[in-house]
Amino acid sequence: MRRILFFFWILSCGHIHSQVNSNNKITIGLDSSDAKLPLRLIQLNNDIRTKGIAFSEEYQTKLLTGYAYNQYYDWDLYFENIYLSYYGIYEYNFNNLQVFFSLQKQDGFIQRAFGTKPWGTKQMFKPFIAQIVLLGSYQAGNFQFAKEHYAQMKLYLQRWFQYDTDKNGLAYWDGGADQSGMDNQNTRCVGKSEGVDLNCYLYRELQAMKIIADALNLKDDATMYESHAARLKELINKYLWDEKTGFYYDRNETDGKVTYVKSVSGFTALWSKVASANQAKRLVKHLTDTCEFWLPYPVPSYAKTEPDYYQGSISGECNWKGSTWIPTNYMICHGLVDYGYKSLAKKLASKTYQLVMKNTTIREYYNAETGQGLGMDPFYGWSSIAYFLPLEIKMKYNPTNLSNKKIIQLSKEIDIHF
Repeated sequence: MRRILFFFWILSCGHIHSQVNSNNKITIGLDSSDAKLPLRLIQLNNDIRTKGIAFSEEYQTKLLTGYAYNQYYDWDLYFENIYLSYYGIYEYNFNNLQVFFSLQKQDGFIQRAFGTKPWGTKQMFKPFIAQIVLLGSYQAGNFQFAKEHYAQMKLYLQRWFQYDTDKNGLAYWDGGADQSGMDNQNTRCVGKSEGVDLNCYLYRELQAMKIIADALNLKDDATMYESHAARLKELINKYLWDEKTGFYYDRNETDGKVTYVKSVSGFTALWSKVASANQAKRLVKHLTDTCEFWLPYPVPSYAKTEPDYYQGSISGECNWKGSTWIPTNYMICHGLVDYGYKSLAKKLASKTYQLVMKNTTIREYYNAETGQGLGMDPFYGWSSIAYFLPLEIKMKYNPTNLSNKKIIQLSKEIDIHF
């Protein structure tokens, strides 16, 4: 397995930093104030290796999770595997999906979670399957897994677009906020909620399926997915963009009313590149508004101006009404780069890095006003991508770029590998 050598050295710039030399190897440096990062990576990787990766007797394979209670989730898997990609590990893109595919219903439905808890069995796997398969296929150097499961992937994606009773072309969250993964955003996900996030994920999923169909020489399917993606982009901007306020909102399909709630989900239009340049500019104004989203530790999951915004956890819930979550920051950072806001992306990546380093262990989510870590402790799931986010922005490297076939791998001379 090819590895790219990296070293640590003393720098004045402040964060992880890299160079590519003539041998196509990457050198990564650290500020002396970040000397604790190697120990943090050792701790995290040991937790993943000993707790996050376990052999399942039920499914007879090793599976990956960031949760100590051994529940396996949908979109978490994508970001967990981005972190593992730096170490050349890709089999959990496929191992976990193999189980999900084994649970698929005849109509294409795939549940969003399985494991020790009865959670998510009646809600669809969020639109990340093709993106996960694409990430794993690029790492594996072949599309064999995609070929074996293509029919299931195609049926699954078709099933998503059946959540569209008004036939306007937009899918809706059938399980409300819980299905969206932003667990308690019940003032945003009202009724059959045509989520901005959902439809932006679907837009990326259609693009990923187009790439996979091309790789499998299924030209008609590739054309179909490309056309559908273009149409969906138009519909998102037609129904979910509000010109007056310059933001994307969900729409309740049942009564056609827009739910004017400023959620971090509105910024998925940047990550998916659904927004126009002008729309992106207006989104950035909201993002950098200190009364809305640019809090001391951005980006909160709800704008501070929302009446039900709050920090912390009232009764042990995973709070998406104000807390900062690393995966949404991650998506926003890469979206900002795509629209030319690299300086702002660098600043947000730095704040995200500082947030996780402020706490003694990486955590599930964070207080956007104080930076206090919340939720599971320690957490070894998707928050791990914060460690490499400044590096990615500096290198202009985006593992979520669907056309990026070159997945960077890192090796090292100190014991922070798997």
